Amino acid sequence: MMKRAGGFFILGMLICGGVTPAAAGTIAIVGGMVFDGTGAAARRGTILIQDDRITAVGRDVTVPADARVIDVHGMAVTPGLYDLHTHWGLEGTPADVPSIAHAYLVSGVTTVNDFNEETEAFAPLRTWLVRMPAPHVNFAARISTPGGHGADWSDQDTTRWASTAASGKAAIDSVVAYHPDLIKIFTDGWRYGRMPDDTSMNEQTLAAAVAQAHADHLKVMTHTVTVERGLLAARAKVDSLAHSMQDRVLTSADIATIRASGMGDIATLAVYDPDKWRRVPEHKVAPNTRLFDNALKNVRKLYKAGVPIGVGTDAGMPATPHGESTLHELELLVRAGLTPAQALVAATRVSATLQGQQTDRGTIAPGMRADITVFDGRPWKHIADIHHVAMTMVDGRPLIGLGALPDQASGTGWPAPVPAGRLIDDFERADGRSSLNTLRRDTMDWGQDRTEEVSGTMTRETGRGKILFMAARMADKKDAYAGVAVPLSTGSVLPVDVTAYKGITLEIRGAACPSRLTVTGTVGATWSAPVNMTQGWQTIHVPFSALQVVDPKVGRAWNGRDVTEVEIGQSCPAEHKSWLQADNLAFYSGGTSH
Repeated sequence: MMKRAGGFFILGMLICGGVTPAAAGTIAIVGGMVFDGTGAAARRGTILIQDDRITAVGRDVTVPADARVIDVHGMAVTPGLYDLHTHWGLEGTPADVPSIAHAYLVSGVTTVNDFNEETEAFAPLRTWLVRMPAPHVNFAARISTPGGHGADWSDQDTTRWASTAASGKAAIDSVVAYHPDLIKIFTDGWRYGRMPDDTSMNEQTLAAAVAQAHADHLKVMTHTVTVERGLLAARAKVDSLAHSMQDRVLTSADIATIRASGMGDIATLAVYDPDKWRRVPEHKVAPNTRLFDNALKNVRKLYKAGVPIGVGTDAGMPATPHGESTLHELELLVRAGLTPAQALVAATRVSATLQGQQTDRGTIAPGMRADITVFDGRPWKHIADIHHVAMTMVDGRPLIGLGALPDQASGTGWPAPVPAGRLIDDFERADGRSSLNTLRRDTMDWGQDRTEEVSGTMTRETGRGKILFMAARMADKKDAYAGVAVPLSTGSVLPVDVTAYKGITLEIRGAACPSRLTVTGTVGATWSAPVNMTQGWQTIHVPFSALQVVDPKVGRAWNGRDVTEVEIGQSCPAEHKSWLQADNLAFYSGGTSH
């Protein structure tokens, strides 16, 4: 028995005594009780794996002489678990990509949907993830309404806006080139009765977006937490809700409508569990047990009616940690009325089906992907045994626990930084991309009352070349802000080394408001320096030594080896107008002072 820590077993990547070395490529998992994810009773059997696929399952499977044998005698073998709703963001626990990936693996989770990323980040994240021990990650392109939930903290490169049927279709068209794995649409602006509601999406817009997504062979999941909006989603042919409905208990007529539509539900009970706040003594949230009780009752009613129930958590939100929340979600599904075996099927075959991956994974059968979790116990009888993870296998590779090899632990950290070139952006391109071929982003303040910002390029008044322009009307708040960020790597994902330079230079002019240049690093670290803005053009030099930590909670000493983007912006008084123009943003290596 392994020591328990933090609510789940911390498993070393060790070769255990039950593993016999053999030629790579063929693995036999022997001696286990196989729960195949179909709902059938567990049976003792052998699983034969060739490369990333299962080739045989059963009691009488012949193990080749050259197979690497992993003996799981007496343990439970299931398909790898799913989590269909997560946010791999900086506010979660843990907060960086390698640590999040590890948290899912030690919890037996082999496929995750990430709802947090801007589309520009998909490609570099995919490249990075295949180089480290990690679950499969499906990336969702995000669509909301102007002023809607999910649009209140990001620009339109992260969350597209749509409020008509035409703009709903156009929003899908705009993200297809990034090859999303699914679409998330924020349709419900209800704020749980705690604050003023955001805007919600009308049925025509949602139906048009869903139809276009389906034409592009993409599944659609929606942020929907009220019954009426859930019924609207069902009529619009949404594939599954990304939350449970909580405002009231479903009627028989409601359930009949949802069942007839074929829509599934991913309850994310873990994020709403009022008991979770007991683990956060400093919290200021008043748990709402009535809404949670409604959610539990609705999950029970939907399941009994035959509506597919998948597993998702909204992990990355406050007090909803990655990995262990997935395991807790299964416990909460049992509390809602599913049996432990039914909860396991929800986390495997049903979740794979809701994601459209049921022919590739989610069950243990010949031809399926070898994503497998081994538990020390009988989780189909005792759901608490899901915390006893003994092995996690992804693509036929044991990455955690039994059978994991030391060399499979390599590459778990951040990639080596790329040396920065001198020029960041001369703003000559007309397609919104920088001289580095990265996509510039608007970085206005967050919240329901947001600063209205427009940016782009224009011809310089001399008629020679182009410049950046930004214009904004400040929101009525103390921290109103408008800015433009230039990523140094695609999607601001991979780190860049700027230690060959002394600082940042640019030509700039703008409104006489407090202005600043900000540099962002990995894991949310930011450094900033004030800029003295004038209405006439000036060339400024900001030495790295002038940069100060913005947020001490994630701040650390400047080292210049993990920079991801450079930003310029203004904080004019509330409801005032802001403007700036800039040109020739670059690093400098001389000794010029600020």
